[in-house]
Amino acid sequence: MLTRFELFAVTSMLGNPDTPPRANGTLCFAEPWEREAFGLALALARQGHFEWEDFRQELIAAINRWEANHARDDPSWNYYDQWLTALEAAIVKSGLGTRSEIDACAISMPDDHAGQQAETCLPSLSAQRGANEYFG
Repeated sequence: MLTRFELFAVTSMLGNPDTPPRANGTLCFAEPWEREAFGLALALARQGHFEWEDFRQELIAAINRWEANHARDDPSWNYYDQWLTALEAAIVKSGLGTRSEIDACAISMPDDHAGQQAETCLPSLSAQRGANEYFG
């Protein structure tokens, strides 16, 4: 069951360029890190570390940058890669973490598990600064 904020966040994206993937009306996550990155963004916004609309604008910009550099049918597309890019930008802008801290986490992950950065690094960066309530 979604909280009021989660419902607001998800419905504010419906019909817009940043709409999350869905199947049969529910959010789709192919990997655990995608769900965790999604939850972390919601938790940080709900806790006031950044405005949800600011995060959405980062997400739209990340999607636009990807689309500008790739063909529409490029099989490397992953919505949550763009989500993670937007989340990283929001974390840096809010002061919860630095680009170098995020990059250090990414360097420590094997190339084929880069998305796990959200699962291992971002929650720990944010938890150090008070955003650990969402993952318990």
